[in-house]
Amino acid sequence: MKPILIIKTGSTLKSVPSERGDFEHWIIEAMRLPETQFVVCNVMAGELLPPPEQISAIVITGSGAMVTDRLAWSEYTGSYLRDVAHSTLPVLGICYGHQLIAHALGGVVDYHPKGREIGTTEVRLTPAVATDALFADLPDVFFANASHRQTVTRLPATAEVLAANDFEPHHAVRFGKTMWGVQFHPEFDSDIILLYLAERENVLLDEGLNVTELRATVTRTPVAESLLRRFAQLAIQSP
Repeated sequence: MKPILIIKTGSTLKSVPSERGDFEHWIIEAMRLPETQFVVCNVMAGELLPPPEQISAIVITGSGAMVTDRLAWSEYTGSYLRDVAHSTLPVLGICYGHQLIAHALGGVVDYHPKGREIGTTEVRLTPAVATDALFADLPDVFFANASHRQTVTRLPATAEVLAANDFEPHHAVRFGKTMWGVQFHPEFDSDIILLYLAERENVLLDEGLNVTELRATVTRTPVAESLLRRFAQLAIQSP
């Protein structure tokens, strides 16, 4: 099997214990494949992305950066994803990665008009998942952890919404037959999202959010996490 490429577009909070690792480690853990099956490319550090024919699938991580800043490494990655979109290579963008795919394919990304979404949230699937290779047969409603201020405000013309909630209309999107994006974080467990709430407590309070209530709603998110295992199976089946 060719390796799965993880495009590293950012790092987690400094307050996360070092033994917990970073975004790419949580993704690998959730996909339940040996680490030898993955290659990580840190585009923020200037690392060059491999030719698509050398990999079996792509996962793009979240980031503390903003797609609207159009940083050089981000635009470079977007161009790469735009080229990959014409192939059958399975691609999954998470949070920033999801927004970057939308931007690369002609959509619009901006700050969410309602502000920040953070904590454990309920996500509802749309009827479009019925024939979807990644989302089919999941429960109609499930919990997922989220942390974002920007959002896809306008989808690319061919994109289709797979999941949403009252706050975020584009929580999961199919951008192509084998290209998906999720605004939520399937790699975040309960401990991680609680660390995010603790780290940003003062900012959240200034924004008028009730941190006590947000902490109280944190729960396990096994369905969201299962998406990464499902995606790993698509990678294994990829030619």
